Amino acid sequence: MAELATKAHEVIIDNSESPAAIRFPSVFNVAVSFIDRHVTEGRSDTIALRSDREEVSYGQLARRVARCGNALQSQGIGRGERILMAVKDSPLFFYAFWGAIKAGFVPVVVNTLLKAPDYRHLIEDSACVGVIYSTELAEEVVAAANTASHKPAHMLSTDAIAALMETASDSLLPAQTRPDEDCFWLYSSGSTGKPKGVVHVHRDMVVTSARYGVGILGIEQSDTVFCASKLFFSYGFGGGMTFPLWAGATIALCEELPSAEMAFRMIEKYRPSIYFAVPTLYGQQLHALESASHDLGSIRVAASAGEALPAPIFQRWQEKTGIAILDGIGSTEVLHIFISNRHGDIKPGSSGRAVPGYEVKVVDDMGNVVAPGEVGILMVKGQSNARCYWNNPEKTAQTMCGEWINTGDMYTYDAMGYYTNAGRGDDMLKVGAMWCSPVEIESKLLEHPKVREAAVVGRADEDGLIKPAAYIVAKNAADACDATVEELKQFCKSNLAGYKYPRWFAFVEQLPKTVTGKIQRFKLRQLDKL
Repeated sequence: MAELATKAHEVIIDNSESPAAIRFPSVFNVAVSFIDRHVTEGRSDTIALRSDREEVSYGQLARRVARCGNALQSQGIGRGERILMAVKDSPLFFYAFWGAIKAGFVPVVVNTLLKAPDYRHLIEDSACVGVIYSTELAEEVVAAANTASHKPAHMLSTDAIAALMETASDSLLPAQTRPDEDCFWLYSSGSTGKPKGVVHVHRDMVVTSARYGVGILGIEQSDTVFCASKLFFSYGFGGGMTFPLWAGATIALCEELPSAEMAFRMIEKYRPSIYFAVPTLYGQQLHALESASHDLGSIRVAASAGEALPAPIFQRWQEKTGIAILDGIGSTEVLHIFISNRHGDIKPGSSGRAVPGYEVKVVDDMGNVVAPGEVGILMVKGQSNARCYWNNPEKTAQTMCGEWINTGDMYTYDAMGYYTNAGRGDDMLKVGAMWCSPVEIESKLLEHPKVREAAVVGRADEDGLIKPAAYIVAKNAADACDATVEELKQFCKSNLAGYKYPRWFAFVEQLPKTVTGKIQRFKLRQLDKL
């Protein structure tokens, strides 16, 4: 029966087309493709998950996913109802997420670093019927549920889920879902307002895994994959779960927050061949490598996304480690990366070229494609585009423009098809009537030997005209001085167009960032004065 169920949900990838066509049957439950398929294809004994707690084979994973799905069904949850998941990066995240999907429920993955008011908003916004939460998050999550206007019927800690799984059956037929049926949600980071529920359907994880995970990175069954970013972040969701699962590879899991120390420890312990990190973490690791050596020899592929990777960080990482970083851009709305550099085809400082299977264009405010070299709004079309923002028709209409998604990112492109990030629309500066990208100025500042991190925003001068202002994290405390300011000012004047150099500089101990590592320039704009 399990084998028949697997075949009924089989994906067809037609390699005779370019790019390969991905076709889905009318009945399709994606948990079969990512979990059950490995058992029927003979990978039951292959290690799927490795963590400090335990090792889990693909056979064990399939059985535990089924048990968790049955445990959730025993609570009386109905087909298509939503279950909020505030669960740390652990094997139980996999059991709950895939078990819910296999049983026909919709898991809603949320940030595990929030406070009670944030969780209250997510509970109310999603109208979830249940909440699964890591036991150590109980104080914030339970407080949120107790004060929310919408009351979830089921509050289940990970300890409670584990107890229910002990007596549940490890056999579960997949719900007869469709490829275009709601499957799971991720919430946007909320960097421009309240987080928005991004609704994805059953086919979307297959598309990103096949197009980028296999098609660009080349992940194989023999690989061990470690992603420093957390699973609640769409970049970590793909790199730390769906891509390696699709390939039948081994995943190294860590519940700790990303840091250079954590990343080095995980790499040296689990010897991953595929490594995912954000530019900020690569920068932190480079700084740490100045004073201590670490063995990164297992890595054959290093990927980056989340924000633009400055060319200086790419170059220093390659010089120090011998590994080229494949930078790209993705979004929660597209689920993962749709423009990327690739093996043997890297343009440092750019996001690369469109991933096969996706179409991209750069347009002006009227929707007309701009000329090469001009700044415009990046649009993307692909099979993994989100269906909508939950309960937000106005924002859905602004972002989901027919088959295209308006990313909100400002980009340029060249005649060879390489796309370069110019920042978010709200971050762009108009200096002397000319558009100016903060990313370009930040990248130049990072080339200076005294700069560890940099962020650029606009500030009005005494005449009310907008000019660039720079916030700098110095490599050494002694460099945070007036003499360095003059050095940096002259360095920018010598290497950038005249109107682009920062008029003001301020040294800070750290830059404000989201939990996913993106610089929060809006917080810098709110500061009184430099």
